[in-house]
Amino acid sequence: MKVLNLRCAHDHRFEGWFDSEDDFQSQHERGLVECPLCADKAVTRLPSAPRLNVSNLRDDAKPARSPGEATEAALRQSKWMQTVRHLMDNTEDVGERFPEEARRIHYGEAQERGIRGQASREDAEALREEGIEVTAVPVPAALKGPVQ
Repeated sequence: MKVLNLRCAHDHRFEGWFDSEDDFQSQHERGLVECPLCADKAVTRLPSAPRLNVSNLRDDAKPARSPGEATEAALRQSKWMQTVRHLMDNTEDVGERFPEEARRIHYGEAQERGIRGQASREDAEALREEGIEVTAVPVPAALKGPVQ
């Protein structure tokens, strides 16, 4: 089992567990490796600590992130996951019916409640123009279903 340090284009850092280097490469090439926070598939592999040659670092050379910054980033990611999990637990998923259901609630045709679902950019903008508050929230794949 290989544990790899990975990073998405949004600088979310996470681990990936693979049977082998070939398994990682295969999954990455097929677009199966994605960020658990934002589902970004632009994932790059970071160097693993055991392979770093730090003996040649000068005193003025610093790693990209200090341990404190890495801990802070991990805490932000954890808070984000908690917030999204709370959103998922306390809203009704109306799927692709989101624009219609948001309008029905706004105009008093349906019971007021928290909903979530999918809307195109155009639909979301049209809802905002009607005075309906809409916020896009990327839901990590890990929260869309059971994690194995």
